[in-house]
Amino acid sequence: MNAPASQDLRHRTLPLLLLAGDTLCVFAGLLIGYGLRYHTALGSVFIEVAGARLRDYLPLLFLGTAFLVGAFAHLNLYDERLLLRRYQALNIILKGTAFWLFAYLGVSLVLKFSPPISRLFVVFACAGVLVLLYAWRNLFYALLVSSRLRNRIQQRVALLGWTTEAQALVADIQQTAAHPFRLVGMIELPAGEQSRPPFSSALPRLGGLAELPALLERHEIDVLIAVRLDLPRADLARLVELCERSYVELKIIPSVFQIFVSGLRLQTFGRVPVLGVEDLALNKLFNRALKRGTDLIGSVIGLALSAPVVALFAVLIKRESPGGPIFFRQSRVGAGHRAFTLYKLRSMTPDAAGRDDEQVSTQADDPRLLRIGGFMRRWNLDELPQFWNVLRGEMSLIGPRPERPHHVDQLAGAIPHYLPRHLVKPGMTGWAQVNGLRGGSSLERRIQHDIYYIENWSPWLDLQILLLTLVRWRDPGA
Repeated sequence: MNAPASQDLRHRTLPLLLLAGDTLCVFAGLLIGYGLRYHTALGSVFIEVAGARLRDYLPLLFLGTAFLVGAFAHLNLYDERLLLRRYQALNIILKGTAFWLFAYLGVSLVLKFSPPISRLFVVFACAGVLVLLYAWRNLFYALLVSSRLRNRIQQRVALLGWTTEAQALVADIQQTAAHPFRLVGMIELPAGEQSRPPFSSALPRLGGLAELPALLERHEIDVLIAVRLDLPRADLARLVELCERSYVELKIIPSVFQIFVSGLRLQTFGRVPVLGVEDLALNKLFNRALKRGTDLIGSVIGLALSAPVVALFAVLIKRESPGGPIFFRQSRVGAGHRAFTLYKLRSMTPDAAGRDDEQVSTQADDPRLLRIGGFMRRWNLDELPQFWNVLRGEMSLIGPRPERPHHVDQLAGAIPHYLPRHLVKPGMTGWAQVNGLRGGSSLERRIQHDIYYIENWSPWLDLQILLLTLVRWRDPGA
């Protein structure tokens, strides 16, 4: 397919299809809310309106659909760049639906509608909308990535120059078949201004900087990523001008700022613009209070619901291994590099702690595992006592996983940017875990996900991680 047709598919056809599907799902979700409120036993929990007819409620359903879809559009949910970014799109859906829920409830208290808006209907409708949108979006994404459409909507990317950051970017793009970017090749900088990459057929040389205008057109480049900016000022100005003229997005790998890129802010000192790192969202007082409040409520509920399960496994642990304690205690490193005692249900023999100094994680076939311990680990039930750590303020429901002190010391010297993950409280679950990165997975990738969480934190990201944890809790890799 030629470039204009691919661009039309990406710019117009698929976003409009998503818009139409979302609209139907939202309206169907509101219908489900109406049915649950007025035609099931659930609706009798609170008596607000008796026997509202569907034809009387239809205007409210249409109005609610228009407002919610409008909120999605305002949050750029139908941006073409989100077609292959499933989790970012779901995050926007959560944010928009939550805003709609509180706005609809607020409006129902201030304005008088005929028939009146049932608050229970709004809650049921919100749940129905989320379920339907989640199912529809996942189906759409699965069809998209498993068909030829994927290649037609991926943005064609060329690298300008080569650095170690470029190598990491190439590895990240190539390991994900459904990545929004498709690498075309590398454009070389003048001799002596770049390191030499280990080229392969997967990343060919396209040509030199002097041929840039022709290369952008010949290879139909959508995005040009500059990995080095130590070029003469005239060349940089020409680069920006060429990309503007060719309608090519110019992106830069900020090698000076290795971490916390989302915290960069442009300020003006006098008449001089200065780019620097400002406070992270998690450091703001209101956000800290919100997260701590959520942790308190979640930990109390978690302790109450898990108490019978913990009691049952306490009996089973004592029956299989009567010589040891029920709970396993271990020192871990938390926020501010402060050590705390982490609690788990004991899943191994009593002498196991003295023989695992060299291991970062326990293997599935470890002979020290109890039979009931293997079961608990497979279902992540051994971690239920950590709700106590959350209640005490040593951990959060969501955050990077805590490591042992001697492992932290070893990893800090071996892995760049490891220590910034201790700027926040560790969590029972986190962005790395719901993406399958735990146990024997790549430490570098786990840390990248931890840093992403720290610099992109929001209540909606926490909610997304909680939902993904519930969805993937049976997955041994999550």
